[in-house]
Amino acid sequence: MNVTEYVVPLSENARKRHYHESDEGKVTCFSVQLEVFINNVWQVVIRYDSSHAFAHIDQRKLDGKKVKKELHLNISEALTFADEDIKENWKFYQKRFLEGK
Repeated sequence: MNVTEYVVPLSENARKRHYHESDEGKVTCFSVQLEVFINNVWQVVIRYDSSHAFAHIDQRKLDGKKVKKELHLNISEALTFADEDIKENWKFYQKRFLEGK
């Protein structure tokens, strides 16, 4: 089993955290999330992962509520989608989170 883990700074107060495990070249589990630094704490804004035995996205709100949506993708496709989505849309997600939406 191989583990890949890294953090990509997106701005002074936003970053992307990436984690995935693979076995013989096949992704077996993953987590990719956007984190925003607010009130001296890094908070998860959006997280894609494969826990609960399926690929899904958790969208969090500033008040702590979260919404879970299933992704109808296999684990490898979901990992690629998650990386690209956060890379392209992190400013939108950050703004929406900070506005309480």
